[in-house]
Amino acid sequence: MKLGANSVLFGGYDLETAFKYIAMAGYDGIELSAIDGMSEHLVLDRWREIAPEVKRLAGAYNLALLAMEQPSRDPAKMEQAMQAAVEIGVPIVNCGPGGKTDDEASLQQTIDELGSLAQMAERYGVTLCVKAHVGAAIYNTPTTLRAMEAIASPNFGIDMDPSHIYRANENPVEAIAAVIARVKHVHIRDCKGRQQGPGKPEDQANGRGDIDLVGYIRVLHEHGYTGPVNLEIIGARQYSVEQCCVIAAESRGHMQACLQACGAR
Repeated sequence: MKLGANSVLFGGYDLETAFKYIAMAGYDGIELSAIDGMSEHLVLDRWREIAPEVKRLAGAYNLALLAMEQPSRDPAKMEQAMQAAVEIGVPIVNCGPGGKTDDEASLQQTIDELGSLAQMAERYGVTLCVKAHVGAAIYNTPTTLRAMEAIASPNFGIDMDPSHIYRANENPVEAIAAVIARVKHVHIRDCKGRQQGPGKPEDQANGRGDIDLVGYIRVLHEHGYTGPVNLEIIGARQYSVEQCCVIAAESRGHMQACLQACGAR
């Protein structure tokens, strides 16, 4: 498994700041944030001018480009994301499901949209991943399985985020085992309680919440998962660099300990 961090943790700062401190915390790689409103990192309307700098930073800080997160399923926006991914050398594009919870028509529309985007991913030679998301059409294991059954494309995969599954009142350790056959990316973070949102950034740091992340990573290891495990901490845009660094380093240490505990490192 490759340990990375989404640059959105440093969303209040420029991209080089994110690269610098994610590397300093000991991560293997980085996930580029293309999340409008949360960062000004991989701005897709300007990806052609940003791409050379991303490649320079990856080399300068010795960080693998593990993935990109672009939440929209808008075809034009997603095509920009995939074009940028090909140019920069990013293998995985993560998106959100959107839609409404417990609404059959919304779920079917989401699956249809993701199916079309998976075909686009095939054309560009990248992998499209989607994760269950609190409040969205795909929000738990049963709805994730529906998408897995409906979309056969080899360029489609599941992005598993234990905090969303936990807040859907499921056990993330059991949930990851149920969908592991199609898991191609992992967003990892902790959370306290099962409320709608993930909580304060510091409470999302691995080890500070209620989720059995040791058990979660053990299941990944036992099933031979070798893909990215990227920390995704949201809400820290107003935080100081020091606060962001503490969260990054603390979480990296916990992730390493989890890997060691299950014999993966």
